[in-house]
Amino acid sequence: MEVLTQCLLCSVFFIALAMLFRTVTKRGSSSELPLPPGPRPLPVLGNILELGQNPHRSLAHLARTYGPVMSLKLGSIHTVVVSSPSIAKIVLKTKEHSISDRHVPDAVKILGHQEVSIVWLPPNQSWRYLRTLVKTHLFNKQSLEATQILRRKKVEELVAYIRGENGEAVHIARAAFSTVLNLISTTFLSIDMVDFKSNSAQELKDLMWGLMKEAGRSNLSDFFPLLAPIDLQGRRRRFSVYFKKLYDFFDQMIENRLSITTEDRGKNPDILDVLLQLCREVNSKLNRRKIKSLLLDFFLAGSETTATTLEWAMAELLHRPELMMRARDEITTVIGFERKVEESDISRLVFLQAVLKETLRLHPPVPLLLPHKAEVNTEINGYRVPKNNQVLVNVWAMGRDERVWESPDFFLPERFMEGNEIDFRGQHFELIPFGSGRRICPGLPLGVRMIHLMLASLIQSFEWSLPNGMKPTDLDLTEKFGFTLSLASPLKALATPARKN
Repeated sequence: MEVLTQCLLCSVFFIALAMLFRTVTKRGSSSELPLPPGPRPLPVLGNILELGQNPHRSLAHLARTYGPVMSLKLGSIHTVVVSSPSIAKIVLKTKEHSISDRHVPDAVKILGHQEVSIVWLPPNQSWRYLRTLVKTHLFNKQSLEATQILRRKKVEELVAYIRGENGEAVHIARAAFSTVLNLISTTFLSIDMVDFKSNSAQELKDLMWGLMKEAGRSNLSDFFPLLAPIDLQGRRRRFSVYFKKLYDFFDQMIENRLSITTEDRGKNPDILDVLLQLCREVNSKLNRRKIKSLLLDFFLAGSETTATTLEWAMAELLHRPELMMRARDEITTVIGFERKVEESDISRLVFLQAVLKETLRLHPPVPLLLPHKAEVNTEINGYRVPKNNQVLVNVWAMGRDERVWESPDFFLPERFMEGNEIDFRGQHFELIPFGSGRRICPGLPLGVRMIHLMLASLIQSFEWSLPNGMKPTDLDLTEKFGFTLSLASPLKALATPARKN
């Protein structure tokens, strides 16, 4: 339907072409450095048609011809695509002060969200304050330890829900999405956004799900900013509705919390308590608008990416049952059946950690990361990158690079064992699914805890199999590009309560 819509709108594009021709400026500067190589762009459209339905794959294919630093013109947006770990390190680490700005999608600009968002703000004083606040007060070890009992409870509710399905196939992504929403909402707000047993919170769940689907669709306004005021596809209008409803929800949560005394909150404050306390401090730079923006960013960034990663991990293990058995044997050997998995156990589950690393290598949730923008004219690997150019890092291509990984298209968790110290926390550029440097995902410490705990608990509690007599080799692992890189055919699996051996 999306492709059809774009085709129908082509007639409208050409009405605006005269305007676009007058406004396109010449690339380059007085510098003698060349621009990065790349495919020849078409008039007006540039290289948009070469992106296809899976841009991460198309760009990886083009990089084989034009190299790890490649230049494209996407509509009127000049873009540099990086496709190797060594060049990614230059962009995200060595040159991070020159390429730390964000190329902001048009839909995000509604309600002024980009002006207060830790995700989309340029690296200015306000962004630095929020970044320090998150690292120091929200996701430090002490804060995460204080809220782990809440996350444990949510995972137990997921396990109970699956047991209650009584042999019915479990829609993994849907169950994971609901659980992650509750994990986040419990950690931040001490409430459940979703009730597995009723429809009491169905509106909020549908709101979040709808927003994720909308975010995964391409927007002509991002390729042709002059068309943004027209909002041809209605993206900005729909985002406005979603954002306003979520802001209203967060406003109500803040009002409710302000009416409760500190003593009534008990000894385990959640993240909203911490934010409101910081807001009360003298000369605080935090206000209600920034609190709502932080909540929105973490709900949006955390829910879909974590649920999608869990679904991919389960799909790969079901595709290779011997690996599922190995992961389960490790859990039962290290922890047993007498008690449930705790976050403190994860460091001893070496194979489980390897499974997650391999999942993130093959299926990074955001395959091109969030778009960077050059703040000044800069140089990358001998090429000129002009100011305001969009810069994309194709971490999907880096995870499939045969010069870096042996048998890169195969799911082999063993590659991350036996002394292999490569990790995904931003220091090893072969594996940076959450970015690196100043712009690394700020919610990474929380997300890692959630996905490990959920995956370990599902493997410990159930024996998993495919429904309708499907064989592991029948499992469709085709991917679908959107806000996250998800399975094109949602995974459904049968869960049998685990038996003690």
